[in-house]
Amino acid sequence: MRINPRQCVACGNCTYVCPMGAIYIDPAIKRATVDREECVECYACVNGMSQEHLNPTLVRALRSVFRWMRLRFDPEPDVCPTAAFEPEELAWPRMVRRAFSDPRVPHESTGVQGRGTEEVKTNDVSGRIQAGEVGFTIEFGRPAVGVRFHEIQRMTQALARMGVSFEKKNPVTSLMTDTGTGTLREDILNEKILSAIVEIKTTVERTEEVIRLVREVERDLNTVVSIGAGARCDEDGEENVVAPILERLGYRLERAKTNLGLGRITNKEAGHDQYAAPVR
Repeated sequence: MRINPRQCVACGNCTYVCPMGAIYIDPAIKRATVDREECVECYACVNGMSQEHLNPTLVRALRSVFRWMRLRFDPEPDVCPTAAFEPEELAWPRMVRRAFSDPRVPHESTGVQGRGTEEVKTNDVSGRIQAGEVGFTIEFGRPAVGVRFHEIQRMTQALARMGVSFEKKNPVTSLMTDTGTGTLREDILNEKILSAIVEIKTTVERTEEVIRLVREVERDLNTVVSIGAGARCDEDGEENVVAPILERLGYRLERAKTNLGLGRITNKEAGHDQYAAPVR
């Protein structure tokens, strides 16, 4: 994202909209400026503000006169009065910032918007996690924090050494040059994004081992890490295999999602494939 200094009147409204704090008023030029290293190309600034097209020279003159009279002339807080934002044509590798940070942009590798993964939300249809297996979603970053890919790589490489399986239909996995070692493309390692999710699965017996590894690696990362676990329920809709392990490790369990299998084709005699498209 770029702010045109000829259009900007330094009202400061955009500095409150940026979830990464990447926009600031540069005192040297008295204009709003984007810190390109911290900007994750989420487009929250241009999408979250109304764009008026007032004459910047006139606005600056009015602000100057009002300031001399000890009065204020400020636009509404959700308005860029002179439409100073200029989205740039993003090239590789910077374009990965927007793919992982703008919830309206679909990933090329998955076709899913936002961070590009359906996680285990559709396991009743996709069948990613089977009985005796546990799937983990390891989320990196948050607004105001973000994450760089070299931090994600430290986790994926540690997980790879355990021999876990990375979900193929996941955008982070698609950026790996070697899933056996969890190594990401070298040209994206310093790119910063709003958040990303790594998906793995392993056997139930290794649940505690995975959680302890994530905790250990997390200590040395300059970001926020959240972990989620997914498992199949029994015929009564209960999960009594992974839950006791998590409780023993000190987690207070909250059931986030329960899939009912409503997207599954049950009429096998119809000759269709076992799984149907997700019901939306």
